[in-house]
Amino acid sequence: MHTIKLSMLFLLLLFVTSANAQSDASGQLRMTQQEIINTKAAGVSAPGSSNLSAVQVIVIHGDPSKLGLYTILLKVAANTKIPAHLHPDDRMCTVVAGTWYFGYGDVFDAGKLKKLPVGSIYSEIPDQNHFAMTRSEAVIVQITGYGPSGVTYVNPADDPGKPK
Repeated sequence: MHTIKLSMLFLLLLFVTSANAQSDASGQLRMTQQEIINTKAAGVSAPGSSNLSAVQVIVIHGDPSKLGLYTILLKVAANTKIPAHLHPDDRMCTVVAGTWYFGYGDVFDAGKLKKLPVGSIYSEIPDQNHFAMTRSEAVIVQITGYGPSGVTYVNPADDPGKPK
């Protein structure tokens, strides 16, 4: 019985460690801008991401697929256009590196984009359509929300996560 309890504890710790990939065992986290820039993504597909191959997702805290607070980083390649989509959760975002172009609406409209340099913030309220792009430089955006998160494209054909 003792072995089973230890095994369960080990699995729980392994799960928590992977869900909070950047936090230490105590849940504490401190990262400089350079450490954020150097952080490598595990992949492009994560709840609350756009599912585009040009967008890497790094879970910093929590689990965006579950109820609760989470923080993710999006590393978006230069010259990336993200079509109109929404998320079911409330999110606050900060531009950590690069210049991000962000707009609200049901279709991608370059005339509605606002230039957001490093240090800029913006919101993504639940179920509000928005779109974004990068130009000649890659961008890193920090997003903190209260999950569970997800993504729904206005035009389902724009969703790279859906089979064609």
